[in-house]
Amino acid sequence: MSAPEAGRWDVIVVGAGFAGSLVAQRLGDQGWRVLVLEAGQGEPEGAAGHRAAVEAYRSAAVKVPNAPYRTTAAAPSPSVLDLSGRAEGGYRSDGYVVQRGPLPYASGYLRANGGTGLAWTGLAPRMHPEDFRAGDFGHGRNWPIDYAELEPYYRAAEREIGVAADVAEQREAVGLPFPDGYAFPMRAIPRSHLDQVLADALDGKCVQDPAEEVPTPLRVVGTPHARNGLPNPGYQLEGNLCSGHASCVPICPAQAKYTPLRTQARWSASVTLVTRAVVSRVRIDGNGRATGVEYRTYEGDDHPTGIAERRADAALVVLAAHAIENAKLLLASGAANSSDQVGRNLMDHPVLLTWGLMPQQVGAYRGPGSTSGLEGFRFGAARARRAPFRVEIGNWGWTWALGPPDLRVAELLRSGGAAGRGLFGPELRRTLGDRIGREIAFQFEMEQEADPANRVTIDPRHRDALGNPRPVLHYDLSEYVKRGIVAAKAVSDQLFALLGAQDHTRFEPGPAWPGYFEYQGRPYAYRAAGHGAGTHIMGDSPADSVVDAWQRCWDHPNLYAVGCGSMPTVATSNPSLTMAALALRSAERIHHDLQGLAREGALSP
Repeated sequence: MSAPEAGRWDVIVVGAGFAGSLVAQRLGDQGWRVLVLEAGQGEPEGAAGHRAAVEAYRSAAVKVPNAPYRTTAAAPSPSVLDLSGRAEGGYRSDGYVVQRGPLPYASGYLRANGGTGLAWTGLAPRMHPEDFRAGDFGHGRNWPIDYAELEPYYRAAEREIGVAADVAEQREAVGLPFPDGYAFPMRAIPRSHLDQVLADALDGKCVQDPAEEVPTPLRVVGTPHARNGLPNPGYQLEGNLCSGHASCVPICPAQAKYTPLRTQARWSASVTLVTRAVVSRVRIDGNGRATGVEYRTYEGDDHPTGIAERRADAALVVLAAHAIENAKLLLASGAANSSDQVGRNLMDHPVLLTWGLMPQQVGAYRGPGSTSGLEGFRFGAARARRAPFRVEIGNWGWTWALGPPDLRVAELLRSGGAAGRGLFGPELRRTLGDRIGREIAFQFEMEQEADPANRVTIDPRHRDALGNPRPVLHYDLSEYVKRGIVAAKAVSDQLFALLGAQDHTRFEPGPAWPGYFEYQGRPYAYRAAGHGAGTHIMGDSPADSVVDAWQRCWDHPNLYAVGCGSMPTVATSNPSLTMAALALRSAERIHHDLQGLAREGALSP
């Protein structure tokens, strides 16, 4: 869209991803005039844009999360391809984000209309009540709100994005409280064949977590999804039913997975979106109030042209640009940092992957990436001794660990036959038919506690094509997280034994594992889940946090920083649903604030 005329808006929202789209919708529904500024390009829009994104993914040589989406030099996006491991250990980083930590922050994100919400997995579990008081276990922080306060907003978010799950199973197997009579908008996504094979083999058995005093019972539990299943009465389905395409990350060809573009389609006429608009500074007046933003518009993808300096004024500003981009913008603006916590406490979900071959065919590469998991390692007393973890059962074979199946084909062609010669013809087809369908992987997603040393900073020596600072990251894994990884590997060993599977897990330094490290004399490596959090952390005191329980900056009464950056803990569940619930809760407070400003005559007609 072309840039709007200069004027004063009720609200400026920076970022058109998950949280920004939800806040804009709720405020637009209340009649407020909302300007949404998105740094990235505007596609994909409509059916043609979606088809183009699917084709871009289909034809991409390397199918990484950002592959379907156009990115721009003016608003660069970090990619998982920016990192590689060194043969002697350590890592190399060559992308937008400057990395200075002992270990790499390995998650990418997407700066485009819809944000990383275009490429997310679509898994939408709630956090557990215990997750809101991690500080009580001696690691990380407690939230200023609890599960009960957020629960109504969980329900609102589940309806907004469309969640498919089984209430009875979530209540019984995960321990989540729900109001009587509650039903998710849609019935649970059916189990995959792999889920059923594992449930037959594991349900009712136990494994010994080395951090626990007693064995942990196993049960395969369905995971809530923000993708279309069969609707429950009273819910209107948007889009098509999930048809089992195995490319949820980065794109669902059937458009069964929720993306923020679905929310944007419901925006009222009072919401205006401007793409290719990179905000460079939040303007703060002498009284500490945000008065608007400065931003640059541009044309072109690889080389920005037509750059124009612009500003927009508003009664209230909402930053919703991603945990790292929000922190970068606050630092560049000299805002909200009286506690010295802006940019600190950067968290993610470090993921231990283990992989093997089952004794029988399990239907790998069919269905969403994961439809179930093992929940028994998320809670309890062991949380005081090692990082808790959730076990995702992967339907996509060895893709995340070793790449797509065509890499195994190439390996067999090179050296799969006798005496190291290549394998061809019927023998190649037989071997592939036997192995690919038996691939299995577990994904152990670790809670990472808030650590002020893990942080985002800016450095005037590192700037992007528009002259804006690039994020400079310092990242490491604590002893607590590493103990969690050790426990997870011990659990994995027992799972493979119970399944009769051949364990092919092997970690070694080299290009494929930038997250390689050694601990207690053993090799490990991690991937990252793309769940950046904590950089404008929420708390109950302005002395040690950036935003209050409403995601409102302590230092500026009309500046909000929303998204996973506010979360005091990232726990073990995928954070997007919690982020959505927080955004809806903040939208209510922002509406209240705007009503107060209107009564004071502070809003221009």
